[in-house]
Amino acid sequence: MIENFYAVIMAGGGGTRLWPLSRQRRPKQMLKLGGERSLFQVAVDRLQAILPPERILVVTVEDQAPGLQEQCPEIPPENFLLETMPRGTASVVGYAAAVLNKMDPDSVMAVLTADHIIGNLKLFQQILKASNQVAGENYLVTLGITPTFPATGYGYTRQGELLGKFYELDVYQVREFTEKPALPEAERMYKSGEYAWNSGMFIWRTEVILQEIARQMPELFSQLSLIKEAWGTSGQEGTIRKVWPGIKPQTIDFGIMENAEKVAVIPALDLEWNDVGSWEAIFDLLPQDKQGNINEGIEHIALDTRGTLVYGENSPRLVVTIGAEDLIIVDTGDILLVCNRDQAQDVRQVVKKLKEEGRTDLI
Repeated sequence: MIENFYAVIMAGGGGTRLWPLSRQRRPKQMLKLGGERSLFQVAVDRLQAILPPERILVVTVEDQAPGLQEQCPEIPPENFLLETMPRGTASVVGYAAAVLNKMDPDSVMAVLTADHIIGNLKLFQQILKASNQVAGENYLVTLGITPTFPATGYGYTRQGELLGKFYELDVYQVREFTEKPALPEAERMYKSGEYAWNSGMFIWRTEVILQEIARQMPELFSQLSLIKEAWGTSGQEGTIRKVWPGIKPQTIDFGIMENAEKVAVIPALDLEWNDVGSWEAIFDLLPQDKQGNINEGIEHIALDTRGTLVYGENSPRLVVTIGAEDLIIVDTGDILLVCNRDQAQDVRQVVKKLKEEGRTDLI
């Protein structure tokens, strides 16, 4: 076990791009996608070799906490930090950092996600150990994923000079951090070969990230200071409920990382990472037949069908496809989704429309 090292799992997202399977009360991280364990359970499982459950914290929204606690009862209930409403990852990270810093002023926190797939567990654990050492030199550490296409939904890090080897892994200074660029810029960075995707996972000393928040987001720092002061007292819950609604929504990427002063990146080339960001990503997770089709959880007859995903849950229907190509078909009993694979990212627009129409029963 690594001394003064903690994991913070961000588990409050809605996973709207996996709608209609992912819903508000059973979001993406609670789903079992092709396995016996949910994505959240798997995220906890891969930490067990280097961290005891009492050093794993989970930040989530109030209505998701009971389901997550039920899935991982080994994590102490007091380790679930609750947001009264979503306010972005800057507040989530700051919240956890403030609490941990009060518990252990020398703490190092790994900010991890509840809904990613990581195939190479040995490398993941090696990276966390290396990151702990780099963070000890007051760097904000991120993991770099080799881009496979010019994505506009990820942040990019530009690799600078070699800082050294840590646990036999090369670690580099970050020359530039760019969050979610427009397509022309993403294409330029992708073609240059100098950039890596930001994985959304970070490792740093709690003291250092709080100093960065104080420098770049002083209002948030003041709000977090109130929460930190009240933590562990009878006024803890009341303070959070009073302070949290006034926090301005912002991501850690835009709010801190783009202008952070001391950032390092560890290339994670063989991590076998997938953020399961849309239905299209399921094609990288589940087995396909000779025609590139995937059938999961529902009876499917495919005639002259290629590159098509048919996913079912709570549906007694037989799905038949004839002459179909590159489709995504999801049947949850109350909703049937049919879309082209190249429009899988647009599913979140449906959720937005349903919210605007007040159809909360379907989201």
